[in-house]
Amino acid sequence: MNSIIAIVGRPNVGKSTLFNRLVQRREAIVDAVSGVTRDRHYGKSDWNGKEFSVIDTGGYVIGSDDIFEGEIRKQVQLALDEADIIIFVVDVEQGITPMDSEVAKILRKVKKPIFTAVNKVDNAMRDADAVEFYNLGLGDYHTISSINGSGTGDLLDAVTAIIPAPEEIDLEAEELPRFAVVGRPNAGKSSFINSLIGEERNIVTNIAGTTRDSIDTKYNRFGFDFNLVDTAGIRKKSKVKEDLEFYSVMRAVRTIEYADVIILMIDATRGFEGQDQNIFWLAEKNKKGVVILINKWDLVDKETNTMRDYEAAVRKEIQPFTDVPIIFISVLTKQRIFKAIETAVTVFQSRKNRIPTSKLNETMLEIIKQNPPPAIKGKYVKIKYCMQLPTPTPQFAFFANLPQYVRDPYRRYLENQLREQYDFNGVPIIIYFRQK
Repeated sequence: MNSIIAIVGRPNVGKSTLFNRLVQRREAIVDAVSGVTRDRHYGKSDWNGKEFSVIDTGGYVIGSDDIFEGEIRKQVQLALDEADIIIFVVDVEQGITPMDSEVAKILRKVKKPIFTAVNKVDNAMRDADAVEFYNLGLGDYHTISSINGSGTGDLLDAVTAIIPAPEEIDLEAEELPRFAVVGRPNAGKSSFINSLIGEERNIVTNIAGTTRDSIDTKYNRFGFDFNLVDTAGIRKKSKVKEDLEFYSVMRAVRTIEYADVIILMIDATRGFEGQDQNIFWLAEKNKKGVVILINKWDLVDKETNTMRDYEAAVRKEIQPFTDVPIIFISVLTKQRIFKAIETAVTVFQSRKNRIPTSKLNETMLEIIKQNPPPAIKGKYVKIKYCMQLPTPTPQFAFFANLPQYVRDPYRRYLENQLREQYDFNGVPIIIYFRQK
C-alpha cells in the first residue's frame, strides 16, 4: 500500500500551502489568518515514480480552551498515529516559538521518520537564519518555500528515498481481484456481503458506524473468485467525532485506493446525497471500476416511472462519467444481489480490456474523419494515429499535428465513441493528445 505522509506544525506556518503544492491542486483553504484548516485534507501525490498519500492537519495548539483547537489537537495526534512519515513545518520568519518546541517534544517520542521543513526561505539571508532549527533536536532540516516551490524537490527526494519502491507485478501470481463495498454509514454494506456468502460474517446493527475496519472476505461461488472488502461507512469529516471512526474513514479511503472495483451502496430512502457523490469521485479519481447499487428499493413507494426517474437523477449527479451500471437491489429480500456481483465482475474484465492498435486505428480514424476536431484560430487539427497505452487502466494516446488545440468537448466526444465501440461500462477512460 502507499505510504501516508502527515504534514504537522503550529498554525499559520504554511502547511496547507505545502499540501496544495504536493497534490498539485488547491484543495486546502489558505489564508493569512491562523486556524483556517480545522479538518484533515487527504490527497495523492507521486515523486520519483513513487506514489504516496498526504494528510494536511490543522495547526497544533497547546494549552488552549477553544473547542475547535481541542479537536485539532486530537486530529493531529491521530494523524501522527496513522501516518508512516511526518513532515514538521516551521516558519523561518518567526524562528523557534514555544509552540514549535512543544510540537517537537511530541515528535521526538514518535518512532517514525520525521522531516523538518523550514518554510518561507526564499533568499540567502533567510537560509542562514534557518540554522537555529537544529535546536529542536530533530536532526537535519530542509529549507523550502512552499508558496513558490523552492526546495520542495529536495525535500521530496529525501522523503521518497525511504518509501519502498513499487512492487513488480507478477501477472501469473496476481492476487485475486478486490471488490470494495463502500458508501455512507448504514447503507447496508455488511448485510450485502452477509447475503452473498450466506453467513453472518460481519456484524450488522441499525446503528450507523458498526463496521470499524475494512474486512476482506474471499468469495468463490458460481464461477466467481475474488475478495469482497467491507468498509466502514464514509461520512463527512464534520460528522466524524470518535477517534475510532477517524481510523475507519482513513482505512476506507485507503481501501478505495487499492481496490479494483468499487461497489457504491446508496440508501434508496435517502437518495444520492453529497457524500455519495464525494465517494463516487474519489473512486473515479483513483481510476477504479464503479458499480452503483441502490439498496432498500423494497422500501420505496413506486409508480410507473419511479426507477427510470431515480436512475436519471443519479446519472445527472455523476456527469460527465455517466457510463456506469446502476442496479436497484434489496439486500433484505436478496433482490438482484447476484446480478450486482455479475456486473462487478464484468466491470473488472472491462477495466482490463486491451484493444489491438490496428483495430483501434481502423475504427477511430474513420470516426475522426467523419467528425474532425473544429478549427481553432484558423488552424486545423489532424489526428493521424492512436493507441492504447500499456497501463493497468484504459488510457489512450491520440497523436496530432496540433494537440494543444484539441478542446475538452472533442475529448469527451472521443471518449463517448470509445465507449460506444468497445465495452468500458463502469470504467474511467483517460485520453491524452500528443505531438505527431
